[in-house]
Amino acid sequence: MSLVGSVRHVTGPAVVPRPLRLQQLPDEPFVLLPGIAVVAPDAAARHAAQRLAALVGGSVQAAAAPDTPVLRLRLLGRDGDDLAGDDLADDDGQPAAERLPTGDELPVGDEAYRLRVRPDGVEVDARTPAGLGHAITTLAQLLTRTTAGAQVLPAVLVLDAPRFAWRGLSIDVARHFVRVGDLEVVVDLMADHKLNVLHLHLTDDQAWRIDLPSRPELVRRSSGASVGGDPGGHYTAEDYARLVAYAVARGIAVVPELDVPGHVNAALHAYGDLSPSGRPTDEYLGIEVGFSRLTAALPATGAFLHDVFGDIAAMTPGPYVHIGGDEVQGMAPDEYATLVGTAAAAVRAAGKQVVGWQEIATTPLEPGTVVQYWDVHADPAPFVAAGAAGARLLLSPGDRTYLDMKYHPGYPLGLEWAGHVELRDSYDWEPATLLPGLPAEALLGVEAAVWTETLRTLDDLTTMLLPRLAAVAEVAWSAADRRDWEDFRTRVAALGARWDAAGLSWYPSPQVDWQR
Repeated sequence: MSLVGSVRHVTGPAVVPRPLRLQQLPDEPFVLLPGIAVVAPDAAARHAAQRLAALVGGSVQAAAAPDTPVLRLRLLGRDGDDLAGDDLADDDGQPAAERLPTGDELPVGDEAYRLRVRPDGVEVDARTPAGLGHAITTLAQLLTRTTAGAQVLPAVLVLDAPRFAWRGLSIDVARHFVRVGDLEVVVDLMADHKLNVLHLHLTDDQAWRIDLPSRPELVRRSSGASVGGDPGGHYTAEDYARLVAYAVARGIAVVPELDVPGHVNAALHAYGDLSPSGRPTDEYLGIEVGFSRLTAALPATGAFLHDVFGDIAAMTPGPYVHIGGDEVQGMAPDEYATLVGTAAAAVRAAGKQVVGWQEIATTPLEPGTVVQYWDVHADPAPFVAAGAAGARLLLSPGDRTYLDMKYHPGYPLGLEWAGHVELRDSYDWEPATLLPGLPAEALLGVEAAVWTETLRTLDDLTTMLLPRLAAVAEVAWSAADRRDWEDFRTRVAALGARWDAAGLSWYPSPQVDWQR
């Protein structure tokens, strides 16, 4: 038997999300021998090179001997030149810019990449480390083993870039606490699907999950439990920094959310001066919404908002902080606008950009504010008007992207207030037509969300995420004319075996003929 042997699954490449262009070349596959060199001459590419080397069992090198099969990573300038400069030669003695493949230009965008697999090696080009990371994700999906156990990559040309700049996942860690280690598993899943924003819903009526230096009683009094009396917990500053660093290393920004002026019972339970009575409220571990609120007229409220948003902004290296703003019932519009404005001003004063749920569109907004749309039954007029006035819209329609919705009636996990969301529901929708009249330039991106009222474990969480997260990721990444349900269900079928190999729990949707 040959060293290579035969390839087990002779099908088209199962890449999810679908690239802009994936062309299978009429060449033999590239065989990855043990210890193969991963060449990254630029220091900025070394982290990506280390990730690729770990994937294929190779070693990172700054150069390789001539005519040696290698996997080569290169960072290119915005004009298409190697970041090292035209006057610097690489290991084969030619300027890197002169060795770029001709006729197949790198797509537009900082996250774009170009991947070429030939029988004699692999070339990966990108403008940023994020682009290199996306290319490695694609390589991981292309990689297969022969019957003899050899690792091979099919001969392909991939030209790819995302459709939307914001491709996110929101996780509610307030209703049920999610440990840092479990969040790191989710971050890896996000990177596997080319998502780039982790939005953490850190506070709600049930708990306050982040320790802030200005308000230590928030976690001392309001983090010890979860919905139904289940165990709670909180993140220290060190925990949060660890998670942020882990995400950033995988091309993912963390956006923290402190939800105000509603969903604040945990804050009122910790600090009685935020309550009109002057007394702390009782702990709440149910799942109802809309009953708690801040009060603009209280002297403590403004200082509280300034302090907590200043703290979380200082702890967050990314550009965004989410102020919440949803489901505030029984509050006059002018008071709501005052409180949203105070929170937004605190975020801007800390040098961050404001994100809020769709309800903030009814208040005066600074240009560039991100409005997160979620309730498909609401009048779209305020969101279209906000977009026309300079706000940017982030789409999280509950009946498509809320991944805590039950898959079907009677499913043991999840809720169903937004309906039942099967895999095709998460896939078959078009962001550009969701809000008729919204200016195209106002559409920032797409974000899935998972709320944890009924989710207690990592297995619960991944079961609700997978496979629907793959569907939302393709909606966020792939061009509209590159998406097709029948094609997607064929490609996603191959991911089940990967999730099994990783030990992840997931839902085998009957809409797909899974390869397991």
